Amino acid sequence: MTDQAHIRNFSIIAHIDHGKSTLADRILELTHTVEKRAMRAQVLDSMELERERGITIKAQAVRVFYRSQKDGQSYQLQLIDTPGHVDFTYEVSRSLAACEGALLVVDASQGVEAQTVANTYLAIESGLELIPCLNKVDLPGAEPERVAAEVAELLGEPADSVRRISAKTGEGVAEVLDELIARVPPPHGDPEAPARALIFDSEFDQYRGVIAYVRVVDGSFTKGEAIHAMQAGTEAEIDDIGFFTPQMTSANALHAGEVGFLITGVKDVTRLRVGDTLTTLKQPATEPLPGYREVKPMVFCGLYPIESDDYPDLRDALEKLTLNDAALSWEPETSDALGFGFRCGFLGLLHMDIVRERLEREYDLELLATMPSVEYEVTLTDGRVLPVHSPNDMPEPVRVAVVREPYIRASILTPKQFIGQIMELCQERRGEHAGMHFLSQERLQLNYDLPLAEIVLDFFDQLKSRTRGYASLDYDLLGLRESDLVKLDILLAGDPIDALSMLVHRSKAYDAGRTLTEKLRQRIPRQQYDVPIQAAIGSRVVARETIKAYRKDVIAKCYGGDISRKRKLLEQQKRGKQRMKQVGRIEVPQEAFLAVLELGEK
Repeated sequence: MTDQAHIRNFSIIAHIDHGKSTLADRILELTHTVEKRAMRAQVLDSMELERERGITIKAQAVRVFYRSQKDGQSYQLQLIDTPGHVDFTYEVSRSLAACEGALLVVDASQGVEAQTVANTYLAIESGLELIPCLNKVDLPGAEPERVAAEVAELLGEPADSVRRISAKTGEGVAEVLDELIARVPPPHGDPEAPARALIFDSEFDQYRGVIAYVRVVDGSFTKGEAIHAMQAGTEAEIDDIGFFTPQMTSANALHAGEVGFLITGVKDVTRLRVGDTLTTLKQPATEPLPGYREVKPMVFCGLYPIESDDYPDLRDALEKLTLNDAALSWEPETSDALGFGFRCGFLGLLHMDIVRERLEREYDLELLATMPSVEYEVTLTDGRVLPVHSPNDMPEPVRVAVVREPYIRASILTPKQFIGQIMELCQERRGEHAGMHFLSQERLQLNYDLPLAEIVLDFFDQLKSRTRGYASLDYDLLGLRESDLVKLDILLAGDPIDALSMLVHRSKAYDAGRTLTEKLRQRIPRQQYDVPIQAAIGSRVVARETIKAYRKDVIAKCYGGDISRKRKLLEQQKRGKQRMKQVGRIEVPQEAFLAVLELGEK
């Protein structure tokens, strides 16, 4: 058992692609935690999807032992590598709750970016000791003096105190660990008090059940001991307990201040929740630990199995994935066009994309996703207030008094030469300018209030393409504001297709209807009769396209002769097409639904 004075728990936080996972690799190598032959780049990004995209999706916890160069003593360091993208902020905030300190990593060539600022504030709010480091100082494009000044302004510390390191070569990493041991306080739990541990993450194993990642605050937990979850009321025995190195390593016990895992054999994913407090049945604690604030989904979308028989499998997959990803929420829904599926809530568009890909890969499902939307609030004429998650929940226009939509405060960090393009983009998306200040002579921060619905589709892509990839974005939810929103229905041969409906601002309804009907005309196969595609607001049609019919040349066999004979054949064909129209049902291919998602693309 390591005494608490020799334990340090810390996180690595940074903007996406500033070198968190590479720094974690060097720390594992420096402390000889991973053998040289087992070493590979981004060793903690264990998910295939993380390695493919080069991003961290799940926070990973690893225990390493390091002998300090200053006092020669051995310390137990618990390192948590966190994601950097704005969509996974919840993952970062949960990881910070298990730590006393954080390494703030900033790319020496790119400088302070939006997520750097957001994660810094998260760490300060959690009361952590921050150690700033400039990474990638060995690159030819590095500007350590300029970036150190930006970091110093952000933290209010002198620029000389910012450490210069290279996570790729390992330069300066040992000095950072020594500074971490000196500055980050050890855990301050009571080893003699009744045992309490916070579940800060979890995952589901097919054979072993729920694996809870815990930070032990007081007391200790021993293998074979009976435990109790204070919020869920679950009681179970500890089958296995231990820590990560980065593989699971069993131990006899976890003591106050330590971070590790705990397996109870519980198979029901709802019985051990992230944020719950565990205690022992023998000597139970009376007060639970403060958990996490409930995370609120920002983007909603329907997920439907392409094969309707896969519906129960999709439900099981979502249950297991919710345990692994506490920010995901879902509820069943049905659609006339798509059958049975689920309305899922996500933190952002990347989060939605990752969840869909994980469901398809890890659970072998084929899925179709509907248009992403946000949660609106509708006040009816009789005074009732309804939440609206999808366009199909929208009441009739005559019953609606007021519609409110969520707004966000976007913080965009950019070099000054792109300020015009960014302002133009924000104004196109109904943005209101909320302030601007310079971080240095070359870089500035722009603040805009934007409707969340305007940024969920392709705002980030547009921002990156208009600024050649230099701008970065972070946002906070502001609340609801009144808006003039209407439901745009798509009618195919007079029948509304519920999966293609969308809620848009009245000023943009005509353009959206025009674009969508044109795209659908190209994607839906031709029939033996004309098929009208209409975009309508209530009973008023705002745009229309027609899919022309195939035409068989029935008079080809008539060589000359009387016109009445030709007319008779054409009339016969016309009657046949009308009869077909009455009984015909148009199949809408998957590409037509994807056309909706491409609406924002130019």
